[in-house]
Amino acid sequence: MDFVLPADDDARRTSIREWLTAHPDPSGRELAEAGYVAPHWPAPWGLDADPIHQLIIDDELTRAQVSRPVNPIGIGWAGPTLLFAGSEELKQRYLWPLLSGEEFWCQLFSEPGAGSDLANLGTRAVRDGDEFIVNGQKIWTSGAQYASFGILIARTDTDVAKHRGISYFVCPMDAPGIEIRPITEITGGHTFNEVFFTDVRIPAANLVGDLNDGWRLAKVTLGNERISLSTGGVLWGNGPTALEMLADARTLGPITDPGIRQRAADVHIEHALLDLIRLRTLSARLRGEQPGPEASIRKILADEHGQHVMGVARDLLGPAGMLTGGDGTSGEGFVPGTDTHNLGPLKPTGGLYDPGWYDGYMFAQALTIGGGTGDVQRNIVAERVLGLPHDINAEQGLSWSEAQRSSGHSQRGD
Repeated sequence: MDFVLPADDDARRTSIREWLTAHPDPSGRELAEAGYVAPHWPAPWGLDADPIHQLIIDDELTRAQVSRPVNPIGIGWAGPTLLFAGSEELKQRYLWPLLSGEEFWCQLFSEPGAGSDLANLGTRAVRDGDEFIVNGQKIWTSGAQYASFGILIARTDTDVAKHRGISYFVCPMDAPGIEIRPITEITGGHTFNEVFFTDVRIPAANLVGDLNDGWRLAKVTLGNERISLSTGGVLWGNGPTALEMLADARTLGPITDPGIRQRAADVHIEHALLDLIRLRTLSARLRGEQPGPEASIRKILADEHGQHVMGVARDLLGPAGMLTGGDGTSGEGFVPGTDTHNLGPLKPTGGLYDPGWYDGYMFAQALTIGGGTGDVQRNIVAERVLGLPHDINAEQGLSWSEAQRSSGHSQRGD
């Protein structure tokens, strides 16, 4: 790893500071138009920033206590796909309010019978003049209840191989015929939803890219799913970090239990290792190289790390960790009528007795399931990174990961 962040007198830093002096409390739109929301995007929506420039911007915004608009699916997945294949009309209509956080987005990919085997989807979109009529069902749709738009993949040709008959759309979430049903989680709140489509009409102009080319674009979307140069919380990028948990723990006094003390040391080590993996990946990108195996294993480590952090927080409090728990709403992170959105628990404030730690602990149980289970991820690493032979299923003659995909069990969280 070869990584040094530029000094305080770097010209890029001073330029950002001058802008922040002129905009001490910038709106989401001002941040977007300055190129600071997605600086790696091309102009005019970004700055064509290289990884170091991106980290400088992150650092300066953090120092100034300026937060970017929170629109993870819009900025992280929908936006890059629109940049890649969207018409100029789609870009001009959707990218600015997407970057500014004025219009929140969700992802309409997974279905009850199409999770790990996403191409097995059954939602249909049939052309009718200048519109497509959509019928079907999606599941595990994060933030659908708040979203203005969703990125939707649907089957538009049933007479070809399943990967070749899929198209990609921008779907208005207030279109007649859309029904959103909440999925209540173990926290008592709900982030995920079922979404039902009954004769929903979507303008043909909302088709992204070419007809029946949606599978390729879905892979573009999913390829952007884990691109991040910033450290985040331990709950899929949300919530607190291990260091914040340990800082709160210090306010309770010394840890006297040797077992918990060792676990606290372990999460500190895990945090450091994950940060080094992130910087190693960044260093490879700066050298013009594609990320190596470390990118493949980071999700496995990060998800288990999140569970470890929340487990230590709970056990430091003992029974009080449950008695002072949340109600499933303290981690929702959405204020209706504002541009404040989040798809997971917020950072708890007020020490380990904050109810957000309880909600975070309950939410953490999903980390090793959503986005592909830890077992599936390990099989992928074993077969594709280490080159180990397939784990043959004696009855079906399939590798374990292939058997999981063929079973139709949904393992994604959109």
